[in-house]
Amino acid sequence: MENIVNTENIKYQYTKHDSEGNVIDTVNALDGVSVNVEAGSFIAVLGGNGSGKSTFAKHLNALLVPKEGTVYIDKMNTTDDSLKFDIRKTAGMVFQNPDNQIVASVVDEEVGFGPENIGVPTEEIWVRVEKALKDVGMYAYKDSSPNRLSGGQKQRVAIAGILAMEPKCIILDEPTAMLDPKGRKDVLKILHELNREKGVTIILITHYMEEVTDVDHVFVMEKGRVVLDGSPRFIFSNIDTIKQLRLDVPVAASLAHKLKSEGIDLQDGIITEGELIDAIENIIR
Repeated sequence: MENIVNTENIKYQYTKHDSEGNVIDTVNALDGVSVNVEAGSFIAVLGGNGSGKSTFAKHLNALLVPKEGTVYIDKMNTTDDSLKFDIRKTAGMVFQNPDNQIVASVVDEEVGFGPENIGVPTEEIWVRVEKALKDVGMYAYKDSSPNRLSGGQKQRVAIAGILAMEPKCIILDEPTAMLDPKGRKDVLKILHELNREKGVTIILITHYMEEVTDVDHVFVMEKGRVVLDGSPRFIFSNIDTIKQLRLDVPVAASLAHKLKSEGIDLQDGIITEGELIDAIENIIR
């Protein structure tokens, strides 16, 4: 399988100005990030506030372009202005607050907005809208006002709007941060179904550790750099390192770590509640 994302030593700085417009500081948001993402995979990017993960996300559909290094999306260089339209058709972006993404007064018109902007013929738009809404379980709300939906439903509509553009890859920057636990669970379920059944590459930027226990690969960022990467089991086996980075670990992994430190003979690499229950039951037997 080929890579859909290749970043090579990308660097990006934010410049701070005073009230008169003079430069007073420069902050390195990305400091040499090299990441490859295989097409059809489900990737998570973790990091605390200021780690650079959201800045990294914005580079993946050319909202930002690197000051140094290169970003290739499906072999297209994001610094090539002539390719930006194709890049954004290939890599769709879903943001944290669904309210900031809604532009129409009716759900089906909202979902059709993106395809219309990229020149999809009208009759094809409505075929895509119906399919996308069904994919995210929101077809029954097609004639509703988005403003009357719950946060989780709004985020589903936002995802449907991206799906209707038929991207190969969806980047989601903290898409569940403003949702309740049920909304988070619903959105994650949809993302895994899209990845598993439709082959859409998912790149999830998050700080909720439980959201990444069943992804394919995890990148952990700190101060604009990737400081740890590997499978979820590898990442959460490094509990001390994760805590040094001021990040949480899944509850099951943390509890297993504490039980082992108290002398309970548990196997390494426990990261889910099911695995922890099975391990404890094996000891009891």
